[in-house]
Amino acid sequence: MKKFLSTFLQFFLFLLTFAIGSFAHPFNLRWGLTVTTPTVTRYFVPDGLLLMVILLILILIMEALMKRLRTFAPWTALAFVLAAIVGYAMKLGFITRDL
Repeated sequence: MKKFLSTFLQFFLFLLTFAIGSFAHPFNLRWGLTVTTPTVTRYFVPDGLLLMVILLILILIMEALMKRLRTFAPWTALAFVLAAIVGYAMKLGFITRDL
């Protein structure tokens, strides 16, 4: 039960980090230009994804320091992957610009 609750809370933490990074643009990066029509351009802003990776690394470092890396790291990785999938499904990080 403890692992499930930890994974569930980490999932929401990763998803919240992805959303905040996608809307706040702390690094102001843009990847992948897609033109849907002659007047509409779509960008992917990877800031939320980069913040998620930084948070994942910090959590894994904390788990390593607490000597719980072997038991909790797979659950943390699962929470990270699920949050990334749900974030992409919610189209977090995508910006559409009209010319």
